[in-house]
Amino acid sequence: MSVHDSATKGYAVGAETYVRGRPGYPPEASEWLRDVVGLAPGRRVLDVGSGTGKFLPLLRASGADLIALEPVAAMRRQLSQANPDVEVLAGAADSIPLPNASVDAVVCAQAFHWFATKEALAEMRRVLKPGGVLGLIWNVRDETVPWVAALSDITDALNADTPRYRTGEWRSVFPADGLRELGERHAVNSHVGPADQVVVARTLSVSFIAALPQEQQQKAEQQVRDLIARTPELQTPEVAFPYRTVMIAFAKT
Repeated sequence: MSVHDSATKGYAVGAETYVRGRPGYPPEASEWLRDVVGLAPGRRVLDVGSGTGKFLPLLRASGADLIALEPVAAMRRQLSQANPDVEVLAGAADSIPLPNASVDAVVCAQAFHWFATKEALAEMRRVLKPGGVLGLIWNVRDETVPWVAALSDITDALNADTPRYRTGEWRSVFPADGLRELGERHAVNSHVGPADQVVVARTLSVSFIAALPQEQQQKAEQQVRDLIARTPELQTPEVAFPYRTVMIAFAKT
């Protein structure tokens, strides 16, 4: 399986932090799954790069039959424990252990930038039924907010070559053979909770930070705590971390 080293190391040691630190999805995401991706009872959907299963509640609410694909064993364990009713497969986007034309939809939540290659797209198209839909969705931090931009400065300084949504490099694989774009939607989202959860744990859940030696992780955590200490809006019992949710869909032709 082709899996980036940052994901293999970072998510293997940081699976529990990922569960606590990552936001959920806004109501518009459920509408998009129903109206654009076409999920409904009797439909079969594959969640590629399912991680700990953060997106599965929305998929389950659609009534569709669920399959989760995840290459990192530690993430699969979290996923299976929290979702014993879901079929969980070990595999990556470019090696999906399913037959041709076996699912009505493929979704990638917070994940497509990890495997944005022609090979992975061809593999996801292979398992889609004719007319099936590929849906890509991300929660993207709203860096128009000054403290969010300052937080990004801390994390960006630690990144090397890790694939990320914000670079836009994942868009280079489109247009893709056999996939027709259905459009892009945006929605406002936020993760509400204590700063330790929505800011500190969120930062420590970033793959390339979770993969750092402990001393460097502690240094990054202290930088984040220093930011919280000098930012009045982060010194409240509950913090709202602002995000934009980006949703893009493609139909198999």
